Amino acid sequence: MAQSMTHAPGAAAPAGHHTPWYRVLYIQVLIAIALGVLLGWLHPEWGKSVKWMGDAFIALIKMMIAPIIFCTIVHGIASIGDLKKVGRVGLKALIYFEVVSSVALLIGILVGEIVRPGAGFGADISKLDAKAVEGYASKAAADSTIAHLLGIIPKSFFEALAGGDLLQVLLVSILTGVVLTGMGAKGESITHGIDAAGQVFFRIIGIIVKLAPIGAFGAMAFTVGQYGIGKVIDLAWLVGTFYTTSLLFIFVVLGGIAAFSGFSIFKFLAFIKDELLIVLGTSSSETVLPHMMTKMKRLGASDSVVGLVIPTGYSFNLDGTNIYMTLTTLFLAQAVGADLTFGQYATIFLVAMLTSKGASGVTGAGFITLAATLAAIPGNPVPVAAMTLVLGVDKFMSECRALTNLIGNGVATVVVSRWEGELDREKLRQVMAHPIAIGTDISDHSPDAPSQVGTDGPRIVAAQ
Repeated sequence: MAQSMTHAPGAAAPAGHHTPWYRVLYIQVLIAIALGVLLGWLHPEWGKSVKWMGDAFIALIKMMIAPIIFCTIVHGIASIGDLKKVGRVGLKALIYFEVVSSVALLIGILVGEIVRPGAGFGADISKLDAKAVEGYASKAAADSTIAHLLGIIPKSFFEALAGGDLLQVLLVSILTGVVLTGMGAKGESITHGIDAAGQVFFRIIGIIVKLAPIGAFGAMAFTVGQYGIGKVIDLAWLVGTFYTTSLLFIFVVLGGIAAFSGFSIFKFLAFIKDELLIVLGTSSSETVLPHMMTKMKRLGASDSVVGLVIPTGYSFNLDGTNIYMTLTTLFLAQAVGADLTFGQYATIFLVAMLTSKGASGVTGAGFITLAATLAAIPGNPVPVAAMTLVLGVDKFMSECRALTNLIGNGVATVVVSRWEGELDREKLRQVMAHPIAIGTDISDHSPDAPSQVGTDGPRIVAAQ
């Protein structure tokens, strides 16, 4: 039978459920990251040789992302049963995304102008090796506004699920959910089947995520082995400025939004610490998308809001990528001695706002959108070849991009749920009282069976 076990408020871990430290996921990931950095530093060739570990882990996660998003959005829309409400939630989410994304872009420009990380760099445009970034430039050139819009439409319904393009998956998911809403009893039975399939996919993710330490080890060993810590030292001012700006955005902007919504950004970060560490190791926020959805529901956000906001946020709410694009663009302009006009600043802002959409949490997407932004500036004051100046440290900045994107989407989910009047404030209060204990328990167990929380603290239901 099931027996409830309680422990006093403020206890560090649920009583009767002590997990050895070496079996806790976030500790495993921390150790793996440290070992990866050490291997890449001491034996670069060995570090580069284990790249396949990180690639394999990310590939396993990406394999499940499209079906999970499809099942979650379809079930979320169909279970609401009211297309007006679906439209209302979607509109609120998009308004929030655009406002906060604009703030992120402006902060990048503001910090770039105040700190001027590229001033005095003195890069000679004629000596830049354009071949090093030809691949990124060609991809950016092919992604015009029309091509970007047409790219949202898959060649077939199943190609979206097979290809894994998030915008295409969103399109077919929304269409399916809308149709099922109007099919009555037959639609309800199909929705139930889709929900059951989603639970299967979540359980598969629960198995895959246990391999996160291996993926983090391989990714970090390759990064340090391939690019070397020396690259970071050479461009430490840019990397440091970007990390500081992102922290400023997280604690001031997102922290202020969180406080207004009734929770602490610091406790929120403690609650999702496992996901943050996995993203730090893999440089991709997609690796924790399913677990973030589970945790946001546990935090008190409604199922329907989580199902709509988290997946769409991965394409439309990329705060870290926005900061990166404007700040790095200004760095490159300063490095090559280009003086930008007000019109060029406005173009950078507008183009970055557009190109960031659809640049999901996949490693390298930010670099492609940066190329597209540079190519669109009138007069071409900053050649795309200038990107070679940051090519060596982009991988180190991609971790910060992914982390900021993840935190921004988590906060957005709570805010939109509160705005819609569907935030369970009691759940939020309970989780925020014990963020580390509850967050660790959810990460260490099946996403379908999170811990139960009472007013006296975490309470684990254990089978006997």
